[in-house]
Amino acid sequence: MTNSMLPIASPTPATLPISETFLSVQGEGKLTGVPSFFIRTSGCNLRCRWCDTPFASWSPERTIRSVEELVDEVTASGARHAVLTGGEPMMFPSLDRLAHLLRARSIHITIETAGTLFRELPCDLMSISPKLSDSTPLPGDPRDPSGSWRALHEQRRINPPAIQSLIDRSPDFQLKFVVSSEPDLVEIEELLGLLRGWRPSDVLLMPEGVTPPSAATRQWLVQACVRRGYRYCARLHIDLFGHTRGT
Repeated sequence: MTNSMLPIASPTPATLPISETFLSVQGEGKLTGVPSFFIRTSGCNLRCRWCDTPFASWSPERTIRSVEELVDEVTASGARHAVLTGGEPMMFPSLDRLAHLLRARSIHITIETAGTLFRELPCDLMSISPKLSDSTPLPGDPRDPSGSWRALHEQRRINPPAIQSLIDRSPDFQLKFVVSSEPDLVEIEELLGLLRGWRPSDVLLMPEGVTPPSAATRQWLVQACVRRGYRYCARLHIDLFGHTRGT
């Protein structure tokens, strides 16, 4: 998908719809444990059936905030790392201005995206989380009575050209997959076969759910990582705070 095809969702070029901002530690990925300020945009072009932030997707809650105000909030927090997440932050053209202003203040920037859309903008770590088929809403989901989101989600959830562009234009990246069962590994390997420029250490496997995984789940997923050279992706924020907003 080219930039001209990106959804235009910001109220103005200088504002963003925000569901929450907070200071915590990064719970997932290569920077796990690093103190970070999170800016969560509200709105998403997908509808994962197991979405753990429905207030930014299925039932979006939003406050319109100026980009400058958000940058000042990051600076006042004292954090040197900012995480731009959602929902899907790449939907919003004003993300570019936010990233440039954060870069001007020497803030390390992580962008968390499903990889369905591409924008070229300042970023230190591009955290790409492609959605596997298990993420598609089930028939009869009460949040999607017409099935329209099921169809749109399935159509949009994987965009290899966008993922490749994010990989090619990012100084560092991670490919983070939510895994529900062993068949998911086949999908992951099929997608990786379409991509170039990645190393096994860039691939992270994370157990699905909003509670700590069972010992059995951890065991088979760790073994899958060991066999392939991937990284096991724990969710530190779940271990520390549980499934709680603002953490």
